[in-house]
Amino acid sequence: MRKFLNLKPQPEGWMTLRGERRDYGLYMVGQNIIYTFVTTFMVTYMLMCGIPAIKSAGIMLVVKVWDAVNDVLFGGLMDKIKFKKQVKFLPWIRVSVFFIPLFTFFMYAIPPSMGENGKLIWFAAAYVLWESFYTLCDAPIYGMVTTMTSSLHERNTLMSHARIYSALGAGLPALLGVYLVSREVGMSFTSVGAIFSALALGTMLPISIRGKERNYTATDQAQEFGLREMFRYLVSNKYLFIFFGAYLICHCLGTNEILNLFVSYYLFGDERFGIILLVLTYLPVAILAIFAPRLLKLIDKYKLFFYCNLAAAVLGLLIYLVGYQNIYLFVGLNMLRGIPIGIRTFLVFMFTPDCAEYGKFKSGVDARGITFSLQTFSAKLTGSVATALGMFVIGLFGWKEVIAENFEDLVALEALRGPLQTPQAIQGLWITYALIPVIGFALSTVILYFYRLSNQDVQAMSDCNAGKIGREEAIEQLSPYVKREFAEN
Repeated sequence: MRKFLNLKPQPEGWMTLRGERRDYGLYMVGQNIIYTFVTTFMVTYMLMCGIPAIKSAGIMLVVKVWDAVNDVLFGGLMDKIKFKKQVKFLPWIRVSVFFIPLFTFFMYAIPPSMGENGKLIWFAAAYVLWESFYTLCDAPIYGMVTTMTSSLHERNTLMSHARIYSALGAGLPALLGVYLVSREVGMSFTSVGAIFSALALGTMLPISIRGKERNYTATDQAQEFGLREMFRYLVSNKYLFIFFGAYLICHCLGTNEILNLFVSYYLFGDERFGIILLVLTYLPVAILAIFAPRLLKLIDKYKLFFYCNLAAAVLGLLIYLVGYQNIYLFVGLNMLRGIPIGIRTFLVFMFTPDCAEYGKFKSGVDARGITFSLQTFSAKLTGSVATALGMFVIGLFGWKEVIAENFEDLVALEALRGPLQTPQAIQGLWITYALIPVIGFALSTVILYFYRLSNQDVQAMSDCNAGKIGREEAIEQLSPYVKREFAEN
């Protein structure tokens, strides 16, 4: 039976098994169910809980202070703590897999009868715990590709396929969730949160049980890693700073997705229009990820990422200038912009393993933990900053909070009182949704110009780090620009 199901032979040189790759992808389904549900619905939920936008934004930024400390500490611990078995990332995944869904549910279960201060305290506590346990899963699951295999092509393929699963996971709350809280169904955010938390738990469990870390040696595990080594590693890893500097600027200003439901309701007259907007966002990711392995054989991923980032900035500016009054033109331009955004979305976290290989090759320190913790910190920081920034800006334009469990309640409330938001608030919503992200794409494109690592460079460094070739041989295989850096040393 197994032979019958294994239609394609194992690719030569690959270390992972088919079922293991599937389990890795399933984890991405659950993780993205959680992440998308939190980032997509948090603003809507908080503003419909009766909490002022500026106060909610303040809570999110305060939580980020702890999160910044938490991520740095965890990255160092992940590189320093020695497990008895030859594993580096799996124990952390196993610890977090139950708590992340649990605190996701609690974040959306604020009792309606509570006063404003009580609601703020409940949200702050649940958010801190969610952020802390999310750290325990995100850095390890992405870092695990470096311990599952030493093949760059296998890693890229694994992560490309993972992006398909990620798009599926993100699509479930983004599409089904919008429908469930819409006036047509009228479920509460708490009930929807319980459904998605249970789904996430079921899909995140398999890799924590059956996952294997093969590309990890006793030498790696025995390495001492203190604050001095951590600092030396971070200072020497310039490409880590370049890439994540661009990432931080772009995604901290990505205020569009968090306002998707309000944009659909207030600008296009129906919150269900958000389903169309989200399809335009996630469908290109899923389609393009299918062809990613072949595409990456033809084009270096850095060049592809750079030009897609630039195209997203240009098309985003065009959308803002044209406006939203012509719905067909708006949808058409968003479909076009979905192509470069879809490509950069499935590419974005492929650069972290590259930076980890460069850091070890450059400094001699194996700091995959701190590298992938920086990725986790960046992803969470940008999501929270974008959320807080979006709420703060629309608050400046006079956005009014309401108390409603779903959009059915909101429609009834407006039918009773009349329009709740002023024209000035609606204009602020459009600026926050369409213009601010364009600035992020433009600034990040400038920073990305200074990134120089190619696939050729990373494979040579990976082979050297794994002990397959010597350092001098690896340097000879580097591209001219990167080779010059090591020749000078």
